[in-house]
Amino acid sequence: MDVRKKKKVLRERIWNLLSKKGIATHPLPCFGRIPNFRGSRKAAENLSKLEEWRKAKVIFCNPDFAQKHVRRLALLQGKNVVMATPRLKRGYIFLNAKKLRSLEDKASTIVGAFKYGELIETPPKPDLIVTGCVAIDVNGNRVGKGGGYGDKEISTLKKMYGNVTVATTVHDLQIVLNVPTEPHDQKVDIIATPTKVLKIIRV
Repeated sequence: MDVRKKKKVLRERIWNLLSKKGIATHPLPCFGRIPNFRGSRKAAENLSKLEEWRKAKVIFCNPDFAQKHVRRLALLQGKNVVMATPRLKRGYIFLNAKKLRSLEDKASTIVGAFKYGELIETPPKPDLIVTGCVAIDVNGNRVGKGGGYGDKEISTLKKMYGNVTVATTVHDLQIVLNVPTEPHDQKVDIIATPTKVLKIIRV
């Protein structure tokens, strides 16, 4: 079985697992998506306790619902947020924390980001990247929903600005023993779940 087929099998397994266990939450069904999950708020809070988060002034975050609380917390704490528009069709959205005081909850949704944010062609340098995953392993290898946009977003930012720490928020059940990889796949440095935070150590 080639790598792409292995990735597809892994995605299907995780989507099925989250659905059967009642972990997947709105929007449903989770199939074909970066799955939102019960405990996503707690995972975001655990991420926000890290030094990498506290030092960050600009956070780049994917637009999926699973990371809504990441975007909301960032804005609440005065951090500017940059989002890729879905499938990068309209570039990026810049959310200015100072201008969006009291609107953090609304602006952290995809619809709200388009309403209250500013469309930009070139993203500013982020201090932290937060990406979504369908599955991830303890070595930081991730698999998304299959479109390749998460990898493209991360690789674009690193080409522009050099190495930037990459984090993800997932449910514990999304952590697997091994994620099959391809040369273009981007790695994650920090995994935050509702119960723990893992920092990937690379030799």
